[in-house]
Amino acid sequence: MKKSLKKRTQGSWANYALILLLSLFITTSLAQSRGKVLQSLKFQSQLLDSAINYSIYLPASYGKDATKTYPVFYLLHGYTDNETAWVNKGWVDQAADQGIIAGQVEEMIIVMPDGGLLWYLNQPNGKFNYEDMFIEELIPFIDKTYQTKPDRKYRAIGGLSMGGFGALGYAMRHPNVFGACVAYSSGIRPDDEAVLIPQNRFDRLYEPMYGKNVQGKDRLSKHWNDNNPLYLAKKLSEEQLNTTDWYISCGDDDFLFYGNIMLHKTFRDRKIKHEFRVYDGGHNWNYWRPYIGEGLNFITTSFRKDI
Repeated sequence: MKKSLKKRTQGSWANYALILLLSLFITTSLAQSRGKVLQSLKFQSQLLDSAINYSIYLPASYGKDATKTYPVFYLLHGYTDNETAWVNKGWVDQAADQGIIAGQVEEMIIVMPDGGLLWYLNQPNGKFNYEDMFIEELIPFIDKTYQTKPDRKYRAIGGLSMGGFGALGYAMRHPNVFGACVAYSSGIRPDDEAVLIPQNRFDRLYEPMYGKNVQGKDRLSKHWNDNNPLYLAKKLSEEQLNTTDWYISCGDDDFLFYGNIMLHKTFRDRKIKHEFRVYDGGHNWNYWRPYIGEGLNFITTSFRKDI
């Protein structure tokens, strides 16, 4: 009896030790597969005469081979958020890690800059030209500082809400810079909707870009049109627009649904190749968080095209 109990006890400890070793192995393997996130780093802009905060995701293999280079995904936050939002609220680093491990997502660098409340645009008075900074300074800085593939084919841009607006505009105005665009719940307004926005709300959202107390059709200025993806989608040539891979997504309960549907309709009518996704949800992280992986898959397909 005692002998049998001793054997069973020894067997149990052996099994426990084996399970513990396997758990340690799995935990170590998962840890080694996780990318690194560096938050709120600073980039000094000469054009803006100020520092711009940015966060960056580096895949797990980054730095192990000095000759290896990576595609870059610039990911823009929404109104009132900052450069930490896509990691702290959107968990984009986890989505990237999981996709890379599964072989569905290309190893990539994800750059998340702080855009303040400026809609990622140049100001009409020319005093704070954020877009110029982004294209002329930030991208060259990232290419110089990190192991990137400095080519439009391997450079994508995306964002949500205000960031979706910025991403669409950048991809449309700079087709030689970005090969793919992923836009969630983009803050795009059709003309008839823009003129009806209550004045206090319009001033709160758009004063830094379009001035205060701009009412009715006066809001539809040249500056407004030149930066409105809906206007650009009609104005730019089909040839130019089709050089970019487009992914557009919006929840069916989102207050910006109308503008996103109009962009889809314009693209479809003009035969601009794009992916358009509508899922159940509103204008919140409960919608964006589950589908960032789908966006990463999309730009991976773009990166791997013709390979």
